[in-house]
Amino acid sequence: MPTQTSRASHNLPRFEDAEPLGSQDAEFARDIKAVLEKHGNLDRFGLVLLHDHFSVGGDEVLVETNDPQARTLHVEVEKKGETKHAQPSQWRFVADSEETPTAQSDSTPYEVLMLCLTLACEDR
Repeated sequence: MPTQTSRASHNLPRFEDAEPLGSQDAEFARDIKAVLEKHGNLDRFGLVLLHDHFSVGGDEVLVETNDPQARTLHVEVEKKGETKHAQPSQWRFVADSEETPTAQSDSTPYEVLMLCLTLACEDR
């Protein structure tokens, strides 16, 4: 399963420097919406502001957990080989030259940015 690489966090702007979605992005957002709608994914995927708060090593991955009772989300860094969290929840598109091979020997145009604790994600 693909997981976050150091390349992803290295190229992302700090949150304070990341430009949010704005009125200048209206045409872009309509185009993305049309593609999601065309493929039946309008209620499955959306947009996030890609940004970085701290570095994540190549052997690490961000893991999201939640507490439905307290209505809180928690994100921690775990070692890829030690994490028991296996449900990807955020992805980033990569340039064609950066595509990573999958087990099927084809390329994916994305890489995983974050995993989610499966049970907590299912409990929502």
